[in-house]
Amino acid sequence: MQTYSMRWITLDNLVEAKMALKQIGSDPGGIAHMAGKALGRGIKLEQVPLRVAHILKQEMLSVGGDAAVHRDVITNKVETTDVMLLGTTRQLEHLASKVLAQPFGLKTIGHALKQLILALEPSKTRILNCRGLELKLGERTLVMGILNVTPDSFSDGGRYFNIEDAISQAERMVKEGVDILDIGAESTRPTHEAVSAEEEWCRLEPVLKMLLERVTIPVSVDTYKANVAAKALEAGAHMINDVWGLQKDPDMARVVGDYQAPVIIMHNQQGTTYRHLMGDILTFLRNSIELAEAQGLSGDQIIVDPGIGFGKTTEQNLEVMARLAEFRTLGHPVLLGTSRKSMIGKTLNQTVDERLEGTLATSVLGVVSGVDIIRVHDVQANSRAVQMADAIVRGQRGVHYVGA
Repeated sequence: MQTYSMRWITLDNLVEAKMALKQIGSDPGGIAHMAGKALGRGIKLEQVPLRVAHILKQEMLSVGGDAAVHRDVITNKVETTDVMLLGTTRQLEHLASKVLAQPFGLKTIGHALKQLILALEPSKTRILNCRGLELKLGERTLVMGILNVTPDSFSDGGRYFNIEDAISQAERMVKEGVDILDIGAESTRPTHEAVSAEEEWCRLEPVLKMLLERVTIPVSVDTYKANVAAKALEAGAHMINDVWGLQKDPDMARVVGDYQAPVIIMHNQQGTTYRHLMGDILTFLRNSIELAEAQGLSGDQIIVDPGIGFGKTTEQNLEVMARLAEFRTLGHPVLLGTSRKSMIGKTLNQTVDERLEGTLATSVLGVVSGVDIIRVHDVQANSRAVQMADAIVRGQRGVHYVGA
């Protein structure tokens, strides 16, 4: 009896699916038609009105997929329901096209679904203009180095409070290959003492101005205060990192818009109560994106950060880490900041100065999940870890097969 070699092929996106079919020798026209059939997706919509849910269910069934809804939808005992669209990429594309002509807001769903499907594909190489300096996104995972000029940061508070020490540390990170420097002048650790905008700028100004004269890479300023951001950008800073996602200071979005500066918008909240953890986080970030877009920013100028360690328990942080790839559906670059954080300390029972290995594990997981930037204290070790991970993950599966 003849036996056949049978194995499972990992296919995560259309690029890999097309490559696998090409290796078989399939006709190019057939490849274009079949590739989307190899990729199963689960797309969740929350709080969908019943009439819309009924239409989505019917249309998904008509294209060969399905849609999961609340059990009481059939009896109209609920006003809204979450919907899980279940199908291949090809079926979801058909659905998106079909509902574009439907009423009840389905046109909006169709457009959003098309954008989401595109966002799940590998990001292409492109250039982000940081007010005159350029960052290349999509080619490899970039490394942002943390420079705290505060006396009370959780990890290195006071270590670089002196100007000379701060500049020396920044230059050391540059030598180790950092792509972006992120300067913070107010601690954001739990139970930190807030400082005024005047005090924050007093700490920040001398280091920022000296750094801008000495380094040739983008310098980001970590602040949620519009006044501080405006002064930093006027002095020549290249981007802003807002741990409140433009939602703490009502003037912050206008400031970054006035300077057309790239902005990192991080999820944050008071307390750790959520209705749906990932749903609530993504809703917060979408609101932040809308604030930035209203001021003329778009695309790669808006960088999203899931906010590990902010407004989340250790268990919630671990769940977000396990679902990092979902943030790609927002359609913007993703930054991950886990360096030395309490999630690592509590999971491994380690003090702040013992968390390097745990940090490296999260950085590598970030690469696997498709993040664009990691924000770290230990630049050299993390750079080497992500370089190795990039060599594996960003290399397209199958390119070295015989006949490829």
